[in-house]
Amino acid sequence: MSDSSSGRPRIAVIGLGSMGFGMATSLKAAGFEVTGCDVAAASVERFVTSGGLGADTPAEAARGCGIVVSVVLNAAQTEMILFGEHGAASTMAKGAVFISCATMDPDVARSLASRSDAAGLLYLDAPISGGAQRAAEGALTILASGSAAAFEKARPALNAMAAKLYELGSEPGQGAAFKMINQLLAGVHIAAASEAIAFAARQGLDIAKVYEVITASAGNSWMFENRMKHVLDGDYAPRSAVDIFVKDLGIVQDMARTAKFPVPIAAAALQMFLMTSAAGMGRDDDASVARLYAQVTGTTLPVQPA
Repeated sequence: MSDSSSGRPRIAVIGLGSMGFGMATSLKAAGFEVTGCDVAAASVERFVTSGGLGADTPAEAARGCGIVVSVVLNAAQTEMILFGEHGAASTMAKGAVFISCATMDPDVARSLASRSDAAGLLYLDAPISGGAQRAAEGALTILASGSAAAFEKARPALNAMAAKLYELGSEPGQGAAFKMINQLLAGVHIAAASEAIAFAARQGLDIAKVYEVITASAGNSWMFENRMKHVLDGDYAPRSAVDIFVKDLGIVQDMARTAKFPVPIAAAALQMFLMTSAAGMGRDDDASVARLYAQVTGTTLPVQPA
């Protein structure tokens, strides 16, 4: 059986990082029985302390669940928790749905969906956007594609996790492709915003006033308004890390090369994230690109008070 005694599907959330933990808690708040699993035992313990259930492996977490939500970093981790040793596919009931939220190459999403189908499982390609706070509020944007059966099975969880659910087609991989367009823009916007704020500082401008002016002007972007506040505060605690954009813009480059489609602006942004990571800031907030500009130009940016 893959349903709880209440008739609602039991749910496993694999990956309890900042996004996954929020998604698990929003599902729990919606009344589902949720089992969390993560390689970090402390994250599982934290979830159990908050009233959820815990498991040591994806297979253990997925046993008896009608829905498994995977919230890990990349395609390789997704494949491991689904088909690896102690993977969820070994214990998921036939007809259960695997909701894959990692950002990945659309071709890989299609491959995982095909393997899931061969194992008697449903697969929903469902990348997410919105950040940790929206994850905890059940207010994510989800970019999903998959069969009608996968959507039907996953819908109770999707409704609890998302403020906006985009149903982007019946073929897995479409959701992943939409997410990569978003990530191309997001990465370029962060790199451009970082360049602008550091350049403003080098000109001797009051960057707090620059922030005020730009956020009320045509040059604003969501990423400028959100991320450059971190620069003003001198706060580079990771909300979204530099290395995430090293990965995602790298996927964009791979896709573009395969399609023989030029993406020179995305390529330039990737180099800025790579240099920032190489400078030791890969796990820091992605606004750290501004710090790289400051370092190489001898420009002073705000420092968080001790």
